[in-house]
Amino acid sequence: MGTLKVNDHLVTPENMAELIKICPFNALEDNNGKLEVNAACKLCRICVNKGPKGVMEFLEDEKRQVVDKSLWKGIAVYVDHVEGDIHPVTMELLGKAKELAAKVGFPVYALFLGHGIMDKASELLHYGADRVYAYDHEELKDFRIEPYAAAFEDFINNVKPSSILVGATTIGRSLAPRIAARFRTGLTADCTVLDIKENTDLVQIRPAFGGNIMAQIKTPNTRPQLATVRYKVMNALERSVEAHGDVIACSIDESKLASRIEVLEVRQKDKETSISDAETIIAVGRGIKSEKDMEMVRELAGLLDAQIAGTRPLVESGWLDSKRQVGLSGRTVKPKLIITLGISGSVQFAAGMNGSEHIFAVNSDEKASIFNIAHYGIVGDLYEVLPQLIERIKLEKGA
Repeated sequence: MGTLKVNDHLVTPENMAELIKICPFNALEDNNGKLEVNAACKLCRICVNKGPKGVMEFLEDEKRQVVDKSLWKGIAVYVDHVEGDIHPVTMELLGKAKELAAKVGFPVYALFLGHGIMDKASELLHYGADRVYAYDHEELKDFRIEPYAAAFEDFINNVKPSSILVGATTIGRSLAPRIAARFRTGLTADCTVLDIKENTDLVQIRPAFGGNIMAQIKTPNTRPQLATVRYKVMNALERSVEAHGDVIACSIDESKLASRIEVLEVRQKDKETSISDAETIIAVGRGIKSEKDMEMVRELAGLLDAQIAGTRPLVESGWLDSKRQVGLSGRTVKPKLIITLGISGSVQFAAGMNGSEHIFAVNSDEKASIFNIAHYGIVGDLYEVLPQLIERIKLEKGA
């Protein structure tokens, strides 16, 4: 980190006004003719790089600790599961970890915490893990944050993985921040792109500022590096016939697994059909003018055995359930086919569906961003295109 310094002798009324104008956070202010930095400052350094030369200066912290990166090796994936049933996001992260590890010659680790999991651990060796570190303790049967964090911490201290990937599930989003805090390291949430440099720095890319930019984030001065990734963002490897690697049974002093939380009962949630698992999706946006027009969308969805999804405005209007929202503030999907109707294609929405196998877009604006990622597109009024599409499908099905 560091601090911003104002070189008062270079401040003029003109460049003060310029600096106040270019700060996106309103962190620079005129206090009776003196330029001051307030608490809104994010240390983005725009004022240093884009402002009048020399007026603003960024001072690095003198006591910055430099990590010995050679002591940290491997890319680890946290195994997300419920009673040993592994969440598919884990397989996707193992696939990405394998890709990243190949660039720097690292092994891939899987961290499996739970009880009665040893027979399930070897399955991960079919999906790219070189070693599975399994902590099988009765105290880890049900997820409780204190014992899980303690076992996670023990794994990091003993194995020293350079990077750790965690699924952005309910459990992953609870666990990852606590681990990052314990090791005073960075954590980037909901990454959409991951890469790695030759010096083993993890490059983490995610939309920022409401989806208006794609931020590239690195934590070069700390280890381990942590990132969470949503389900359906990365690609899992094909299951190998033979298992390659080892399952390592790990133990930890059970006194460290104590918890102030007592699990009284575990109830199974009713299974629901999630758009994240759908193979065909009809997604609708602002181009739909009224709720009654959703009937056409439902008819198309019925013909294609598809699920209906949409953008935030339709959810906020009450036309769709929040669980059917696609995007970074909703669900991430990767269907075989997605048909978007009247959706402009903001960064937020695109990040939630651009991994789809086939993207078919209908929009009246030929310059709409959705056409930049669509495989097929029709520039036209959806109220003209949709009825024709429905009739054509009916004819084909009738034939």
